[in-house]
Amino acid sequence: MGVVVQKYGGTSVGSIERMRAVAARVQRTRQQGHQVVVVVSAMAGETDRLLKLASEASPAPVAREVDTLLATGEMVSIALVAMVLREFDCPAASLTGAQGGILTDNAHTHARIKQITPARVQQALAAGIVPVVAGFQGIHAGGDVTTLGRGGSDLTAVALAAALQADLCEIYTDVDGVYSADPNIVPQARRLNRISYDEMLEMARLGAKVLQARSVEFAKKYDVPVVVKSSFTEGSGTLVTRPEQDMEQVVVAGVTSDRNQAKVTLVGVPDRPGIAAKLFGRIATANIIVDMIIQNASEGGLTDISFTVSRSDAQQTLELARQSLPDLGASDATLQTNIAKVSIVGAGMQSHAGVAARMFEALAAETINILMISTSEIKISCVVEDKYTELAVRVLHNAFQLDQEAVL
Repeated sequence: MGVVVQKYGGTSVGSIERMRAVAARVQRTRQQGHQVVVVVSAMAGETDRLLKLASEASPAPVAREVDTLLATGEMVSIALVAMVLREFDCPAASLTGAQGGILTDNAHTHARIKQITPARVQQALAAGIVPVVAGFQGIHAGGDVTTLGRGGSDLTAVALAAALQADLCEIYTDVDGVYSADPNIVPQARRLNRISYDEMLEMARLGAKVLQARSVEFAKKYDVPVVVKSSFTEGSGTLVTRPEQDMEQVVVAGVTSDRNQAKVTLVGVPDRPGIAAKLFGRIATANIIVDMIIQNASEGGLTDISFTVSRSDAQQTLELARQSLPDLGASDATLQTNIAKVSIVGAGMQSHAGVAARMFEALAAETINILMISTSEIKISCVVEDKYTELAVRVLHNAFQLDQEAVL
């Protein structure tokens, strides 16, 4: 019998009634001849509730204790889902991340998986028992509980699928697949039947919230086929897999947007070697991720450097930039938060010319000014004023006829 890993998100296990629907689906999968491993998130809203309690207990709670607290959310879910499964005459046993063999580093609240030894999961399967594993959590070598960051249950599911050499990893959520754009912004957006790992990874990094980016990286590395499906409706979902030749015929697979953006600009920076290294070295030491970077042409030996970070890191980044002014010899540092990033993604860009021009022309036709541009082989991102975000997404979706083209 093949192994199928099924991950259920917070909305999918948000009530006992929804857990019963999960149990019914698990039982159907078993009746089809598969062994099933279930990975669950905390019940909808529970992680936010626990974080609120932590902030009330301490204005700056210790990360170790935050992890200990947050891990209880998934522990409630696994116990309840296991109980419900037994009511469906389906033998089940709950396992914490540690019991499931998820070993991580010691970076509390955003730990990375170092190793998986799923002996207890395999023992349960061999005994005909459905293991119900807590997503989002693990344990480090020192024995402390760790968590994997937002969306970490996706990563748990994919990592377990890789370790177990599962036939498939199914991610059940509140949407029925990956769309060409956010349907809340573009009602004509179409569900993709399949998408490559690289395209999905770019879309996840650029604002699509269907899958956690790290889980896609893991799936690509270990060649785990992933299907995104809805917990509430039947359907084939979207298959995330290795690219095929016909997938390159679709020039653009999707349009994404990300409002969690801020731009920091250093003005009057001396144009000499080592300046950028000093600036971004200090920012890296603070574990702040920089996205786009633009340096203007030098005039009179001076230049401006602009770069983007997440809005949550904006004030800290601005403070670091201002602290660096004397050392860099720059005159000022400014912050702009009313921006957003709009991107197009598609493997077909590698073999089709004129994609960037088409994107820029579409935005220009609506008088949407482009503030910054970033490209890779399969994506083009533009920073625009935040107020134009939804318009830009709709314009680009229409420009590339994503509502009309056959989606491969």
